[in-house]
Amino acid sequence: MAQHISRRELKKDEVRETFAHGAEAVLSHQQLTLYLLIAAVVVAAGIFGWREYAERQTVKAFAAFDDAMKVFQAPVGAPPAPGEVAYPDASKKFAEAQQKFSDVASKYPRTRAGELARYYAGLSFEKLDKNAEAKESLQKSANSGGDEEVAAMARFELAGLEDRTGQGDEAEKLYQQLIAKPTVLVPKPMVMLALAEHDFAKKPAEATKLYEQIKADYPDTPIAEAADQALALLPGKS
Repeated sequence: MAQHISRRELKKDEVRETFAHGAEAVLSHQQLTLYLLIAAVVVAAGIFGWREYAERQTVKAFAAFDDAMKVFQAPVGAPPAPGEVAYPDASKKFAEAQQKFSDVASKYPRTRAGELARYYAGLSFEKLDKNAEAKESLQKSANSGGDEEVAAMARFELAGLEDRTGQGDEAEKLYQQLIAKPTVLVPKPMVMLALAEHDFAKKPAEATKLYEQIKADYPDTPIAEAADQALALLPGKS
């Protein structure tokens, strides 16, 4: 004869099953919480480790950059002060500086010291009259997408180099970009003055407008005084 399950037993089974599912859910939740906690610890450790690594790299990068700057700024010909270095000629000095800066830029590209080093490598190439190499280095610095101040300095230097090597149109484009988006280290009046100097010989009317605008927008400043002096030298102004 088939056994019949009483309502009470049925109820017990339901309660037991509900309890089992509930316990399973709690355990699963605890497991998930544990996994999340472990993941958080791993991520935190990774962030801390990366930060510590980045800080060490930054310290090393700036130490190497400082070493390169000592060469770049070293005297030529004069006997060095105690603990300083002097070079017999500028070519040797800037060749060594360029190599050191290039090494820093290559080894620490994601640090500010590395970005500055790439810019100064460009300046060193300029000092050596290696204009093609200087342009390449300055263009990389200008388009690195890193520190905006360093990029602006590179664009400003590149504009001057383009001007000196007969690429006037390229120089003007760079000056206009910098005027539209100035920075603390490359302020608008300084770029306007450089653009006016660029226009001085071939477009004196444009140069005059820029000089007058500098005087009007930045009165009683050294740059306004420089604009006034340049105005006096323009054709028809003397």
